Amino acid sequence: MVKDSNSRQVTFSKRRNGLFKKANELATLCAAHIAIVVFSPGGKPFSFGHPSVDVVVQRLLNWEMDPKDETNSHVDAEQEAKVEQLNEQLIDLVNQLEIEKKRGEMLDKALKAKGLSKYCKKSINDLGLDELLHMKASLEKLRENLKSHIDDMEASSSLLLLKGATKENDG
Repeated sequence: MVKDSNSRQVTFSKRRNGLFKKANELATLCAAHIAIVVFSPGGKPFSFGHPSVDVVVQRLLNWEMDPKDETNSHVDAEQEAKVEQLNEQLIDLVNQLEIEKKRGEMLDKALKAKGLSKYCKKSINDLGLDELLHMKASLEKLRENLKSHIDDMEASSSLLLLKGATKENDG
């Protein structure tokens, strides 16, 4: 068990999100009905269900009934399709969030490597003249590097487009 309460809360949040993501994938890929309820270290409940927690719990409570029975069906096909679509969107958004988090971490590392991270944590109003001049020089250098990188990428992109157009004309 994680001893520090802050670390435990962070670990819980990450693991909970991972658990819910896996449950969502299982539900989406296998058309399974799933309900998960977890309690945080502080006692707050979190739940995930597909198509919903209520539907899965109701189905569990009425287990003796035929799940295919129309009177037992709480979700029609249109609702189920919408839930599936929303689950797919959720998976995409979670993946995008993970990509953006990694991108943020990479930017933090780049700022640290360039010596800019100490300025990003402070308000500009709190910096002294020497720090502001150093930050200005660092930002100008970063701007030049970015412009150069963008120019290189645009040139590469143009070459690829030209090669593609040439192949289409040859073929």
